[in-house]
Amino acid sequence: MREIAAPTPLGPVRKPPGPVVIWNLVRRCNLTCKHCYSISADKDFAGELTTAEVFGVMDDLKAFKVPGLILSGGEPLLRPDIFEIANRSKALGFFTALSSNGTLIDEAMTRRVAAADFDYVGVSLDGLETVHDRFRRKQGAFAASLKAIRLCRDADLKVGVRFTLTQDNFADLPGLLKLVEDEGIDRFYFSHLNYAGRGNKNRKDDAHHQMTRQAMDLLFDTCWAHTQMSSQRGLQREFTTGNNDADGVYLLHWLRRKFPEKEAHIRAKLAQWGGNASGVNVANIDNLGNVHPDTMWWHHTLGNVRERPFSAIWPDVADPLMAGLKQRPRPVKGRCATCAHLALCNGNTRVRAQQLTGDAWAEDPGCYLTDEEIA
Repeated sequence: MREIAAPTPLGPVRKPPGPVVIWNLVRRCNLTCKHCYSISADKDFAGELTTAEVFGVMDDLKAFKVPGLILSGGEPLLRPDIFEIANRSKALGFFTALSSNGTLIDEAMTRRVAAADFDYVGVSLDGLETVHDRFRRKQGAFAASLKAIRLCRDADLKVGVRFTLTQDNFADLPGLLKLVEDEGIDRFYFSHLNYAGRGNKNRKDDAHHQMTRQAMDLLFDTCWAHTQMSSQRGLQREFTTGNNDADGVYLLHWLRRKFPEKEAHIRAKLAQWGGNASGVNVANIDNLGNVHPDTMWWHHTLGNVRERPFSAIWPDVADPLMAGLKQRPRPVKGRCATCAHLALCNGNTRVRAQQLTGDAWAEDPGCYLTDEEIA
């Protein structure tokens, strides 16, 4: 959106020195959320990496030029050594983020989080109070998480709301965006539900796809309005979408209606960004040290950091999935293979296709674009 308001010169295609690593340090969690990908529970899980093992992996990640670590769980604040790990991460020069449900961040915990100097704290909200508490299966969860966000904001930490769209919380999106505005929250991260998707029948009328399109229109309109305000007031709120790279293409269609003269520039910027980065610029390590192409691929393990360094696992294309993810263009099939925008989307996340068809390279059932829009 800032590129629409104030275009900048094109740069080279995105090629970070190493992948950002989302690290599920602990599987224990004090909540049992409906959409948890790590299937966490409020108990200790055997075999998790020790502090010393974590530090050893961090040294390897640093040498491999990994730029950032997102410390996640379960609930990472339930790991006793989380602040030792955070302090070491910062000392090694990683961008260091905390991914939390927020319910454990009271005044005392906020002081510890602030002392660790996290570059970013992300807290999940699944909607407004009634919906959020139902998703989180705990009454009072919303109030606790919102309090945590306010405490982090008031402690001058960069804090953001993470929201995963489902049919059950779609109606709360406008209210949540208003809350982000009213509370002065730095960032809103909108995630598509990655392991769910729909087939291609009646794509134009499919409720799931129509809901997604309406949500994206609202998000684009809200972000553009804020971009206009920020240029006048100096505010810099971030809006990000994830887990569906069709969003970039849909943005072009939004531009075609609103600012057709900007479409070519934004298309070039999207090509520079390069689309989906699973297995390339984003990686996942789970609580047992297993390495995955991203957090939604827990059912596919590339190796274990106890047996082999991450720096040896990540470039290895002997695994057919990694070979395909690193290939450009990716060996996608069906609608994805014939899509005019493959260079912008890079075939999307691939996990939806694999989960629903057994073939990681089948067309993405979560793509909400019509046949006409991708022709």
